[in-house]
Amino acid sequence: MSTLSELLAAHTDLPGGAVDHLQRLVSEWQLLADISFADVLLWVPAAPPARILCVAQCRPTTAPTVIPMDKVGAVVDDDEHPEVARCFDSGAVERSAGRPGVEEGEYVPVADAVPVRVGSRVVGVLTRESAPVSRRPPSLLEAAYRESAAQFGDMIAEGTFPTAAEPGDVNSSPRVGDGFIRLDTAGIVTYASPNAVSAYHRMGLTTDLAGHDLAASTRALVTDPFDGDEIAAHIGAAVRDAGGRRMEIDARGATVLLRTLALRRADRPLGAVVLVRDVTEVKRRDRALLSKDATIREIHHRVKNNLQTVAALLRLQARRTQNGEARTALQESERRVTSIALVHDVLSNSVDEVVDLDEVVDRLLPVMADVGSVSADVGVRRDGALGRFPAERATPLVMVLTELIQNSLEHGFASGASGRVDILAERSAHTLTVTVRDSGRGVPADFDPRTSGRLGLQIVTTLVDVELGGTIAVTGGPDGGTDATVRVPVGLTRRT
Repeated sequence: MSTLSELLAAHTDLPGGAVDHLQRLVSEWQLLADISFADVLLWVPAAPPARILCVAQCRPTTAPTVIPMDKVGAVVDDDEHPEVARCFDSGAVERSAGRPGVEEGEYVPVADAVPVRVGSRVVGVLTRESAPVSRRPPSLLEAAYRESAAQFGDMIAEGTFPTAAEPGDVNSSPRVGDGFIRLDTAGIVTYASPNAVSAYHRMGLTTDLAGHDLAASTRALVTDPFDGDEIAAHIGAAVRDAGGRRMEIDARGATVLLRTLALRRADRPLGAVVLVRDVTEVKRRDRALLSKDATIREIHHRVKNNLQTVAALLRLQARRTQNGEARTALQESERRVTSIALVHDVLSNSVDEVVDLDEVVDRLLPVMADVGSVSADVGVRRDGALGRFPAERATPLVMVLTELIQNSLEHGFASGASGRVDILAERSAHTLTVTVRDSGRGVPADFDPRTSGRLGLQIVTTLVDVELGGTIAVTGGPDGGTDATVRVPVGLTRRT
């Protein structure tokens, strides 16, 4: 299904300001659908012979849908939706009554057609399609919803809703069903839904909301008096038609989200709608997760510190050791411990258990050059992105790359020789391929890392096979030297 932007670009010549206004309207219209108890559709002019095109649709959460099949992308003529055609022509709100359908028992829904005005131009028509209204007296909730829906419709027709100042992202905002409060022009509550009353009771309110000043009632509940004054000022501003605002209230251990929406007609304030959501439990879970994340990061930080201490002790011991073979073994151990410490250092600064391998490798290269025993003038660089890996797989992969790079530095070049080592990374949706390519002396044609007898290569083959579920091949390079190529699947867990 095409998006609103794609449909508008393909079928209309609306200016950018009009497109932005329609986007803001669509971002807000779950509210319109819910308080109208109706499916809401957005229509724009289309090329002849058909006149109107449906570019967006929203279903209510407060009533059953009367349009089970999506109409987005449908192009119709005047006869199919006469109220829409009349609305485009007149620029005024039009209404059609339900009428019998083709099949017995079917009906055409009642449809209000509201012009969507930007400046002096009608750029679209919004229809609210619902089942015929029952003859029974409406409940207080239904009456408050429908009155507010009519006033929002008038504001859309005047071009005053939604405003550019209102944030477009309403995913975290309260919904109508979470809690609904209607205020008059003095800020007095004329209606509060049961959910809204429950949210305020959880904050410590002991009386009913109806008939009370919402700003004053809310200020008295807020723990911080400065926050209370600010929240009361925002509620008062909405009543005076000074725009809407999203707020988070903390009171007596409870957390409630508030959103205010000003109502007006022809520049005359009509009061405000306030949406309320109790998010106490959500905030409690968020705080628990934050505490858990902080604990995990602290653990990684302490592990990193301990490993760095071990590496420092190995370095000190290597400097004091007179035996060359023992010194080399200590330096290799220091390098391996340092590579693991770098992984934990990255994890200690991350909110998730995922490692940026490029960052780790780039930080590891100068460390390897510092602790390496090779005296050759060899440059090392990375080409390509290794990407992000889960921590449990990043640690063995970093150790593998560390061993391969150090192996190239120590065994690929003669003392005093110059050259280069390239880390070539290529990642697809399924596989990460990393080649450590050096320009050194090369390897025999029948070289097998599994039977080489070197401890570093034995570590590499074990990690690749058991921990990473991948493969390794060591061959001659295309221009001489050596290619050590590791292929590991992306997202695979270790073998068991």
